[in-house]
Amino acid sequence: MPASEPLDRRSLTLAALSTVVEWYDFTLFLYLATVLARVFFVGGNAMLTTLAGFAVAYLMRPLGAMVFGHFGDRHGRRATLLLSMALMTVAMLLSALLPTVAQIGPLAGILLLALRCVMGFAVGGEYTGVVAYLLEGAAPHRRALVTSMAAVTSEVGGLLAAGASALTVSLLPAPALESWGWRLPFLFGAALAGTILVARAAMRESPEFALHRAAGTLVSRPLGHAVSRHGAGVARGFAISALGSITYYVGITYLPIHLVSSGGLSEAEALKLATVAAVAVIVVTPFVGLAADRFGRRPVLVALAVLSAALPYLSFRLLAGAGTSSALAGAVVLAALAGGVSAVGAVTTAEQVPAEGRLSGLALGATTATALFGGLTPWLAQLLTERTGSTAAPGIMIALVSLAVLPVLLTLPETRPPRG
Repeated sequence: MPASEPLDRRSLTLAALSTVVEWYDFTLFLYLATVLARVFFVGGNAMLTTLAGFAVAYLMRPLGAMVFGHFGDRHGRRATLLLSMALMTVAMLLSALLPTVAQIGPLAGILLLALRCVMGFAVGGEYTGVVAYLLEGAAPHRRALVTSMAAVTSEVGGLLAAGASALTVSLLPAPALESWGWRLPFLFGAALAGTILVARAAMRESPEFALHRAAGTLVSRPLGHAVSRHGAGVARGFAISALGSITYYVGITYLPIHLVSSGGLSEAEALKLATVAAVAVIVVTPFVGLAADRFGRRPVLVALAVLSAALPYLSFRLLAGAGTSSALAGAVVLAALAGGVSAVGAVTTAEQVPAEGRLSGLALGATTATALFGGLTPWLAQLLTERTGSTAAPGIMIALVSLAVLPVLLTLPETRPPRG
């Protein structure tokens, strides 16, 4: 099969920008978790219930990824990305319009969690579709850099979520915040999703997928094809995504909750630190993508896994320090690690399975790992911190996963295309 021509910059940019919405919504839910716990739930376990809801919604990601992945491997990346963004737009808008527990009682929390599940289903198809689209549309010698843009723009979404949350919590008094102010960030997210949905209609189809379709080499059962022909690649994608997920979701998105509950900071102070951490990820990510194109996927991932085993414990000890400066140092270190793993992990997981089963393979491997090590770990980190009294427990979690994944990374086949 002849090599495909790279996509134009407009199509790649539109695809990458779409992850802004995905990460904006999911990080927004965590950044506002302390507020949402008061607005939608009652009782002493309101925070754990909110985080458990986040975890349950994340368990919908593999299901959504498999459904959208089958569709995308059969009918194209472009149509998949349009459908997932349309569903995300509706879910965010309805979330902003929900009644609270003070208005309709416990049903409010049930409705919130139901919409979280819808969002998780849609997001399951979104990120894997974007990563595959960027990989397949990039020039071979720039695949890691271009694919890392999904991580960069997702963190732009995280930055927007942190900024919107910080502004909302800082500028509004508590009664107004809990009455109507919490709705504003969700309304902004719905408007952002709708705008990107309209713009995404101008995207071209992935050239690699188009070549397979023209050659008649698409498979009727892409998930079965990925498992039977590329099972080892699916398993490697699971391991890489496990490391990326726990460094990101425990090291960044769980951060404000940890700072409030264990570090003694106010919600506004914690969100400001989270905003700085988001900026750190945006700065680090493209440089790691360039390094993966220059030196290869395996050495960069191995180095990041070693650092992820060594530094998070110290970082969480710094987060519990007496001053804001020590907390800032810990947050930046955690953010840099998470951004680095996300940058090189995106391209490496997508390269484990060829185009005809790529979305389905990512759904079973990478997205399942994200559900387990991303959706469940903030809840587990909070539970372990509360039960053990150790503020460093989340750092130990990251270190253990890093050590478990390291043997897989040491034997990882190098997937960087030969340099011409």
